[in-house]
Amino acid sequence: MHSSAIFLIEFGAIILALGLLGRFAGRFQFSPIPLYLLAGLAFGEGGLLPLGASEEFVAIGAEIGVILLLLMLGLEYTASDLVSNLKTQYPAGLVDFTLNALPGAGMALLLGWGPVAAVVLAGVTWISSSGVIAKVMGDLGRLGNRETPVILSVLVLEDLAMAVYLPIITALLAGVSLAAGSLTLAIALGVAGLVLFLAVRFGRVISRFVSSDDPEKLLLVVLGLTLLVAGIAQQLQVSAAVGAFLVGIALSGEVAEGAHNLLSPLRDLFAAVFFVFFGLHTDPASIPPVILPALALALVTAATKIATGYWAARRAGISVKGRWRAGGTLVARGEFSIVIAGLAVTAGIEPALGPLATAYVLVLVVIGPLTARYTQPVASYLTGRRRRARAVRSSQVQAPTQEALEPVDDGSVGRS
Repeated sequence: MHSSAIFLIEFGAIILALGLLGRFAGRFQFSPIPLYLLAGLAFGEGGLLPLGASEEFVAIGAEIGVILLLLMLGLEYTASDLVSNLKTQYPAGLVDFTLNALPGAGMALLLGWGPVAAVVLAGVTWISSSGVIAKVMGDLGRLGNRETPVILSVLVLEDLAMAVYLPIITALLAGVSLAAGSLTLAIALGVAGLVLFLAVRFGRVISRFVSSDDPEKLLLVVLGLTLLVAGIAQQLQVSAAVGAFLVGIALSGEVAEGAHNLLSPLRDLFAAVFFVFFGLHTDPASIPPVILPALALALVTAATKIATGYWAARRAGISVKGRWRAGGTLVARGEFSIVIAGLAVTAGIEPALGPLATAYVLVLVVIGPLTARYTQPVASYLTGRRRRARAVRSSQVQAPTQEALEPVDDGSVGRS
């Protein structure tokens, strides 16, 4: 009875703190993710108020949070959207991967962490935060801009790549053999391809089966189906998150919209718990030693994301200002960087990886909204300043000087 009371007090305090932090972030119009991470640091090992009785429940809630994050992501897209984006925008996806994954892998190798940690950190620096970016675009009133479809295409390709990347990470972290890892990847690709095929051909049938006019029944069926598929996927060493993502893709139309509305509060609750859980497993004292590599990585990958968005928008025929806006908007990292790092922290492959990922996300989730707002004005100002400087230099070269225009008094006037 005493332990039950302690659990309720601890967990209630966490939820209350998250609610207050979310309200604080909403008042100042920025993402609450860094505040949730800081709360986890405060409640974790080495923090101000370490947890005891409720930590196991928080761990389960964090796992549900990851599943709901990927489910809601899948609900945003239809299978036809994914196939269309894959066919038309794959060059942007390749540029995105090359420019943003390689710095993370290179940093891990420079720090001597080994190839598995390099693959993990590559994913941390590669994937942008769909949630933060969507909120920023809405706050800035840019949802109707010409560059917005380009931004969404890059995010869709990243999300689709997660269906392949997560099984690879799961296999690597589990330490399975090459043959077993190849089998896991083959199963993941096969399942993803099968689900996409079924969703394209029979999406309406699947949605009709799940559909219900009663919100309670719809919530229970969708949530139960998602947890069941996620559990089966994890049992097959594919990844519970990928299973949830594929369930979201398979649902479409009114069912997807209804499920999205019903599950959004649950997603927000358990996602917040997930960020707290990640912070719980990061000792605050371990962050200062990795703050310089995290800052360097943040600056480099902010620049590479801007370059990615600029290139993708240029390829789509967007104006120069729109290219800069697209690049600046893609900078934010958040939930999926933490999801990837969380898998590595749980597996215990590199103690410093969790602190570095925490510091990295804290920096970019704060910088991201600023780059989205100011990259284009700053670029326009600098470009205009360079043009004016070139114009001044050109006029100085081409125009005759005042001395050349005036007659030279050499003393010869009046001489015979």
